[in-house]
Amino acid sequence: MKDHWYAIANPTAGRGLVRKRWAALQQRITRALPVAEFALSEYKGHTIELAERAVEKGYRKILAIGGDGTNHEVANGILRQQVVPSQEVTYALLPIGTGNDWIKTHGLPRAMDEALAVIRAGKTGYQDAGLIHYYKGGQPQERFFVNVAGLAYDGFIGKKAEERRYATRNKLFYLLLVVSSLFEYRLNRAVVEANGRRIEGHFYTINLGICRYSGGGMQLVPHAVPDDGQFAVTTAGRLSKAGVLLNTYRFYNGSIGSHPKVETFLTRTLEVRAAEGEPPTLLEADGEFLGETPARFSILNRALRIIIP
Repeated sequence: MKDHWYAIANPTAGRGLVRKRWAALQQRITRALPVAEFALSEYKGHTIELAERAVEKGYRKILAIGGDGTNHEVANGILRQQVVPSQEVTYALLPIGTGNDWIKTHGLPRAMDEALAVIRAGKTGYQDAGLIHYYKGGQPQERFFVNVAGLAYDGFIGKKAEERRYATRNKLFYLLLVVSSLFEYRLNRAVVEANGRRIEGHFYTINLGICRYSGGGMQLVPHAVPDDGQFAVTTAGRLSKAGVLLNTYRFYNGSIGSHPKVETFLTRTLEVRAAEGEPPTLLEADGEFLGETPARFSILNRALRIIIP
């Protein structure tokens, strides 16, 4: 089992492409890789369980088939299992999704045959992971993330995207959701603590990055390095709606840190909580809505062993 892949697929990935072409897709993958078992997820969170079980069964190579959401869940399964250190499991993503943000940082190809060739070559590297302790429905929760986590407006967008799944079908729909939600969002006062500093204010956004890209190609944390043992943090203070719209180009070209109301820094840990009398700040990670503050973030250095070009 250690030399064979356990493949986990999200049937809704690629606008349902996986489900429509599942038999042909399995054949195409098995021609390129020694896959011992295929599994289709059946509900939200199922891929986390499938990845955990695969490691428990003795597999040390896990292949995810899907987009950023599938990537998030399978990585969580590998990081959450207690059988072996997570670094002993080799992880690969066959990107069949809409955003495919995680692969951009690592230079992984999107074309299927090219991606399969990279996976077959077997070169590996390591990247960091983040661990979040947060709340949902008043109950404490825990989740790992491997790309970018966002609070405030990003958490608000994450919740809206969960409610309106059509908005994640392509970059245009997502951008329209981002713009339309701008007129619904209300900034709350929050407290951020990191590196011995305490920052209190009305935050438009708070982002913690392990990798650089999120939201369909945005660079909200352009200073992120995936294996340096630190979160790349970007905080944006109170901005007018017009100011946000006029600076949208900065989200994509990596110049967000040059705005006077934006601060960027590096840290190994970070805490966010609501200021006194304010409601909690919403939280998403890797594009998945999680819950709300108080939230505590910790870095796990080089915790995930991944296939790289």
